[in-house]
Amino acid sequence: MRYANSATLLCLKIRKDYVMNRKNIYLMYAIVLLQGMVFYGPIATLYRQANGVSVFQITLIESISYILCILFELPWGVIADKIGYKKTMCFCCSLYFVSKLVFWRADGFAGFLLERILLSIVIAGLSGVDTSVLYLSCGKGESQKVFGIYNSLGTVGLLTASFIFSVLVGENYRVAALLTVISYGLAAILSFFLSEVKSEEQRKICLHDFRVTFSRIVKNKTLILFLIAVAFVTQTHQTITAFLNQIQYEKCGMSASNIGFVHIVITLVGMLGVFSDALTRKTGIKYTGIAFYIISFAACFLLGFTGSAIISVCGVLLLNLTNSLFQPFQAEQQNKQVLSSNRATELSIYAIIIDSISAGTSVLFGALAKVSLKSAFLFGAALSLVGLTLFVFWTRRQTSIYRTV
Repeated sequence: MRYANSATLLCLKIRKDYVMNRKNIYLMYAIVLLQGMVFYGPIATLYRQANGVSVFQITLIESISYILCILFELPWGVIADKIGYKKTMCFCCSLYFVSKLVFWRADGFAGFLLERILLSIVIAGLSGVDTSVLYLSCGKGESQKVFGIYNSLGTVGLLTASFIFSVLVGENYRVAALLTVISYGLAAILSFFLSEVKSEEQRKICLHDFRVTFSRIVKNKTLILFLIAVAFVTQTHQTITAFLNQIQYEKCGMSASNIGFVHIVITLVGMLGVFSDALTRKTGIKYTGIAFYIISFAACFLLGFTGSAIISVCGVLLLNLTNSLFQPFQAEQQNKQVLSSNRATELSIYAIIIDSISAGTSVLFGALAKVSLKSAFLFGAALSLVGLTLFVFWTRRQTSIYRTV
């Protein structure tokens, strides 16, 4: 009888954990969907320029943001592991909402810099925490699929916002920013309904644990090469698809309305991230990654030598396709490298390495774009080639990983 009661309690606990984990996953899906609704997305660069910020200042602000992310990253990782992932999510989602309020009213360099400072705190806080909540809420072998859906829902949110912008908002940039504020406010509210996935015992991180973890990562040269490769292709996508593409479109004679509709089409491609897991299982980690870097190189090279609006759109479309499939892929690989129970801390160390590389490349992109867009695009192509080399080297040292895929 005693054993029967124990079995019943165990079954109830398993069911309770399952329900809690599914709730977390669906709440995270809803949060990323709402935070994907950046209504000013199609004209993010034009919005800043209309409010007194140059392209070089935009990339300078981006670089400052990366540096701040690096400074905040590690403390946030340790804090998140100590206070729990739910409290971290609640605070960061709320501050995310505040940053969008600042963006809505920003005018000039100082205002947009303040928005990025707040955003840097948020990005550093969420870094590793959102994927940790998902990873720890997933069943075995389910994580990359969940990451793919998670990233794709962010794309769905951006797509919805882009459609509304093109059809209803148009040239009224401030209204687009206000709608974004509302969306992020709803996401902040939902974060308070998450359940904690890190137990009290697991939160007991000590300085010795951190030193051991940091030393192990720094000594793992192949892991660092992988993280550098991730930074190169991610930053190339970020700079070109978020900033330089709009300047390229204007250069090709496209109107703001057309840019909005093109943004919708390109965003639709971003939804293909849900197939990242299936693609990786079919072709293996090595060849999937190689394809990502080759496509990124081809897209940048194409953009560097065209003045055609159609070809430019195709190049940006290829970059977005690559990134949508690459992000769940690299998130899965990063989480597989975690060996300690202090997941957020370890992932934060990874993020510091990635952000350090991104900060430097962002400034270089901005400086080259000031000279010519062609130089910036070809720089992206070069980063993709170097990233490919580093990735191939990493996979040769990781045969034990991709043999299991």
